[in-house]
Amino acid sequence: MSDLHIRHAILSDIDTVLRFWREAAEGTSISDDHDGVARLITRDPEALFLAERDGLLTGTVIAGFDGWRCSAYRLAVHPDHRRQGIATALLEAAEQRFAALGGRRVDAMVLEANEQAHHAWAAAGYHREDHWRRWVKPLTE
Repeated sequence: MSDLHIRHAILSDIDTVLRFWREAAEGTSISDDHDGVARLITRDPEALFLAERDGLLTGTVIAGFDGWRCSAYRLAVHPDHRRQGIATALLEAAEQRFAALGGRRVDAMVLEANEQAHHAWAAAGYHREDHWRRWVKPLTE
């Protein structure tokens, strides 16, 4: 894994990240657009982690912290690079960030139908909490 480089995204990475998510991530989000990612990077420049190998984007995770909760989103690894420790390295970077900020627990948003992701999160030490359900309300149409 010594050839894997993990860094924070910058504004010039946005289009690459959006293309990557279309190919490597499951599902879409209302925030999967240039303005949404730009707001994230501008508001919290250390939240979006990118994993690169030989200059190629191979994985992402958003490690958001609001001062109370640590939230992980958009853990994605390119299909050609899975099972090589990239997700583990990204989660370790996110967890180090959370610990440095005083976080106590990480909540991860994982699609119910994404069985492959369930295995990856479990392998990283996460467990499912069935007594919680996510409730959402879009603020824009």
